[in-house]
Amino acid sequence: MPKVSVFNTAGSAVGEIELPEAVFGIEPNTDVMHEVVCAMLANRRQGTQSALTRSEVSGGGIKPWKQKGTGRARQGSTRSPQWTHGGIVFAPKPRSYETSVNKKARRLAIRSALSAKAQADEVIVLDAFAIEAPKTKSVVAALKALKAEKALIVTPKKDDNLVLSARNIKDAAVTTADNLNVYDILKYDKFVILADAISKVEEVYAQ
Repeated sequence: MPKVSVFNTAGSAVGEIELPEAVFGIEPNTDVMHEVVCAMLANRRQGTQSALTRSEVSGGGIKPWKQKGTGRARQGSTRSPQWTHGGIVFAPKPRSYETSVNKKARRLAIRSALSAKAQADEVIVLDAFAIEAPKTKSVVAALKALKAEKALIVTPKKDDNLVLSARNIKDAAVTTADNLNVYDILKYDKFVILADAISKVEEVYAQ
């Protein structure tokens, strides 16, 4: 099992802990991670782009000039694509970009991402992150002490004070152990997890 140090918010090591092999110790499957990340980004697309074809723009009902004798190229409508204000060729229309990935693949991707973080020594375990009232300065100071300015903070359950404290930090995010996704794990340089959340991560994603 991968073994890492446990730190406090002052950045001092206070012990060691073994990470679950089933979640943090597998061989990362980069193909599955890529598939899941692409699906996530595709599903975030609104797909509301739209333009008008030549049959949908207004005007152009009359032939602009006669077919022959003018010395100009023959034209049938001023709404043809080559005209200003004409229709668009192969105009984009609203569509869904949604892509589905099965549950086993999603969980394998999360385990792969966590294992990759562990292998790169980018997993930081915290003994606790107690914040009595929302205060951004406290989270900034803790992340700086841990040398994790760009970090995903994982808690065993939702901590409103911590969420409110971190929401204005550009390069930090807070989530719960049962709400992880591959994109966020890979996006942030450090994976900061509370010691109490490790067992929850194993429970949810080990299978």
